[in-house]
Amino acid sequence: MSLRLIETEEDLAEGAAHLAAVCPVWARVLPELGPLPLRRRADGFAALVNAIVAQQISTASAAATSGRIVAAGLMDEAAVRAADDAQLLACGLSRPKLRYIRALAEAQMDWAGLRDLPDEEVTVRLTALPGIGRWTADIYLAFALGRADAFAPGDLALQESARLMYDLPARPGPAAIEAMAEAWRPWRSVAARGLWHYYLGAKGREGVRA
Repeated sequence: MSLRLIETEEDLAEGAAHLAAVCPVWARVLPELGPLPLRRRADGFAALVNAIVAQQISTASAAATSGRIVAAGLMDEAAVRAADDAQLLACGLSRPKLRYIRALAEAQMDWAGLRDLPDEEVTVRLTALPGIGRWTADIYLAFALGRADAFAPGDLALQESARLMYDLPARPGPAAIEAMAEAWRPWRSVAARGLWHYYLGAKGREGVRA
């Protein structure tokens, strides 16, 4: 099976050309945005820990907490299994997120195996774990696995950015923005990068961790 991935700036450019071809709003906005950020990170346990940490908090708070986890040497499964709760809580984790990260460390996930699975199967495997919903799985697909069509309709920054960019009367909810994004296939992950980049320009802050 051949998976369409975003690995280079050329991949982003191909996706952006598709968006401009299918939508006049994208055709107008993309030249103003300039080069889109690649936003790739190594896959595996640490990437999913970062996604869990980022759930429902600001990007600044997420970065600070992840930084403390790294400094404490707790960004791998064995270290988390060996750590006591006090060590993890001292990094700024809530008790629910502590439980999620412990469960992830115990899951013995086949990280390399996920690379070859379809998006839907990756989502099924990740969301079977405690505390990992679709948003977290979508972020892992987009940034850690580089999937070209990953999209997180539940992301509030994406929703707000779509409202601003398309001059909508209200912020579209998950179902509405997912319907909008159908036209952006098979490059919805490039559209997400464009929307997050637009959000940064409009709001002056990141909508998702870089």
